[in-house]
Amino acid sequence: MTETRWTPRLQILVGAVSIVFTVGTALQNFWIVNHETLVRMMVLAGRTEADAEAGAPGFLTGFRIVGCLYIVGNAAGILALRQQKQTWLFWLVLAVNVTQAVGVRAVPPEMFEASIDRFGPVGALPSLVTDGGAALLSLVLLGFLIKTRRPWAQHPVASAA
Repeated sequence: MTETRWTPRLQILVGAVSIVFTVGTALQNFWIVNHETLVRMMVLAGRTEADAEAGAPGFLTGFRIVGCLYIVGNAAGILALRQQKQTWLFWLVLAVNVTQAVGVRAVPPEMFEASIDRFGPVGALPSLVTDGGAALLSLVLLGFLIKTRRPWAQHPVASAA
């Protein structure tokens, strides 16, 4: 495979946004989404305070496990900065970002409201940046994949006839 002029640019883009997404996911996972935020979200969604208090610890544990998987997945995307065209890395980055982009629709509006109640407008930023950014990055990666039919916007090596 040979590089196109977009290959190194695409890898730099992936590496740079992977740094941002790793930090944003960690902030969301360990700072924004905490016991108090979850209780507030559950109350806003219609649960009683007692039910919310009882349900928050289990939900928080599950949320943090999933969040840690996304932190690792986003951190792996930083490897794109090494400028090695690893096919497995392209597919991993694409899978992580496509699934993280689902957060744009999967995060209930009460979570944004609870986050903003506790932290002000900055409380919504990590989720908006990571999930919305993952959606945009996924579209970029898919666009180059469709255009070149190869990971990392590469072309197949022309065979000698």
